[in-house]
Amino acid sequence: MEDETGQQVTNPSSGLDLVTVFESYGMTAEMEAMEVQAILELDGIPAVIVSTSMYPSLPYQVRVPKDRAGQALALIAEAQAAGPAGAEEAERGTEAP
Repeated sequence: MEDETGQQVTNPSSGLDLVTVFESYGMTAEMEAMEVQAILELDGIPAVIVSTSMYPSLPYQVRVPKDRAGQALALIAEAQAAGPAGAEEAERGTEAP
């Protein structure tokens, strides 16, 4: 592909390819995926949930653009390390005084 000056330009769309950054199975999988999606979107990372609700034995996945995967994985790890107490603290920070 060439730009208006005739220079070769690589196609940036590969950075928009979706990659899985979170996967969960079981009874709470949908809820966990929704929580991860919310965490990512609050930080400005677009995220989609992929699942097959007809087959509950299959996982729920959260996918993000490939070029944001590293940032997404770091946010997920931070949220998991903080645990429920971190979630409660973060929620209190969003409440009006």
